[in-house]
Amino acid sequence: MGKRSTQRRLAENEAMAVARRLRTGSRKLNLVGQLIRGLPVEKALTQLSFSPRRISREVKRVLESAIANAENNHNLDVDRLVVAEAYVGKSIVMKRFRPRARGRMGRISKPFSRITVVVREQEES
Repeated sequence: MGKRSTQRRLAENEAMAVARRLRTGSRKLNLVGQLIRGLPVEKALTQLSFSPRRISREVKRVLESAIANAENNHNLDVDRLVVAEAYVGKSIVMKRFRPRARGRMGRISKPFSRITVVVREQEES
């Protein structure tokens, strides 16, 4: 009566990488995720390299990690990889307080986010 083995969530021609606790809000991170969705990986890397947003450097590291996972762990051809999915989720929120007038406190929330990048090898057509 052992534990059942879980199915692999991805197809055989896919690989993924996840970055957790990125220090930005999920809505800002999703704007960067939308830049690369559906692009070939070399175009996505170029897009992230020249993006003015600060968090695009972290997203670029995640994309490079997904490409390395595809190449080393799943034996996929790097030249045919496409960013299949790039989705964002919320993570923890640090709560800080700032003194305000008349003895009150103002609440400051410092959100963290996570991003998951899935790359897929396209078939030759």
